[in-house]
Amino acid sequence: MDKKRVFSGIQPTGNVHLGNYLGAIRRWAAEQGDKTNYFCVVDLHSLTVPQDPATLRFETRSLAALLLACGIDPHVSTVFIQSHVTAHAEGCWLLNCVTPLGWLQRMTQFKDKSTRQESVLTGLLDYPVLMAGDIILYDADEVPVGEDQKQHVELARDIAQRFNALYETEFFVVPQPKIATVAARVMGLDDPTVKMSKSLADKRGHAIRLLDEPDEILYAFKRAVTDSGREIRFSNDPEKAGVNNLLGIYQAVTGQDSAAVEADFAAARGYGDLKVRVAEVVIELLRPIQARHGELMDDTAELDRILAHGAEQARAVSQPKVDEMKRIMGLVLPG
Repeated sequence: MDKKRVFSGIQPTGNVHLGNYLGAIRRWAAEQGDKTNYFCVVDLHSLTVPQDPATLRFETRSLAALLLACGIDPHVSTVFIQSHVTAHAEGCWLLNCVTPLGWLQRMTQFKDKSTRQESVLTGLLDYPVLMAGDIILYDADEVPVGEDQKQHVELARDIAQRFNALYETEFFVVPQPKIATVAARVMGLDDPTVKMSKSLADKRGHAIRLLDEPDEILYAFKRAVTDSGREIRFSNDPEKAGVNNLLGIYQAVTGQDSAAVEADFAAARGYGDLKVRVAEVVIELLRPIQARHGELMDDTAELDRILAHGAEQARAVSQPKVDEMKRIMGLVLPG
C-alpha cells in the first residue's frame, strides 16, 4: 500500500522558535518515514508583502538549513524551495481560471490583513490559490496546519473539487487538513496566556528563537513571567500559568513525566532556580541544531546541492501534473 502524501509549507520570513520546534518540527523529523513528505520553503508566499531581496534570500536558505538541522532527512523527505519549481506558479494561474473571485474575497486572513495595509497587493488576495496549487499538485492526502490556516486548506479542497467537476474527472486528490495534536504547547515567556508566536518572535523576551545565543536564551528565561509564589509544581490555577509553561517546556525537552519533572525541582530554592535550569536544558537541546545549521550556512554550495536535488524530486511530481492540467483544459502542449 502506498504511503499517504503530506505537504507542509513553511514561510521563510519570521523567526522559527522553540514552540515551532517542540510543537511540530521535532515530530515531523521523528515521523517522516511513516508517510511521503514534501517540505517546501514557500518563498513565493513571502512576496505578498514587500521584502528586502537580500534578506529574503538569506532567510530562505537559513530556514531550509534549519529544517535539515532539526532532523528533516533529504534522503527520506523531499525538501525544496517553492520558487525553484516553476510548476507552482504555472499551476496557480491555471487554478485562478477556475476559482471564483468571491471565494478569495471571503477568506478571513485576507479581510484581516487587507484592513491593516495601505496598499493591498494582488498577491495577498491570490495567495490562497497558490497555496492550493502547492498542495494539490502533489496529490497530498494531508496538510498539517494550525486552526488559522484551516480555511485555506478547505479552499484547496473546494478548488480541487471544482476542477474535477468542471472537467468531469477525478484528476485531483481532495486533501484533508490535519490539525495536529500539539506535542508541546509553548506559551510566550512574557505572557504565558498566549502562544509563543512567530510574528512576535522579534520581541525580546517573548520567544526563544532556535538560533538564539545561549546568553540570549538565559536572558529571556530569567525574565519569564511567573507569580509571587515559590512552589514549583504543575497546577490548574490560572495564576500559575507562567510556572506551568516553564515546567511544560522542561518536560517536553527532557521527555520526563510530570512526577519526575516536579521531583527534579523539589530542592529548588525558588523560581530563579527553575528559570535557570529550564534555560540550561533548552541551550543543550539547541546546541547541535545550531552547530549543524552553521555548517550548512558556511557551505552554501552543499546546501544548494541538497535543495537542487529536492527541487528535482518535487519537479518530477508537480510538472507532469501541470502538463496534464493543461491538456485537460484544452491547451496545446509543446511537441
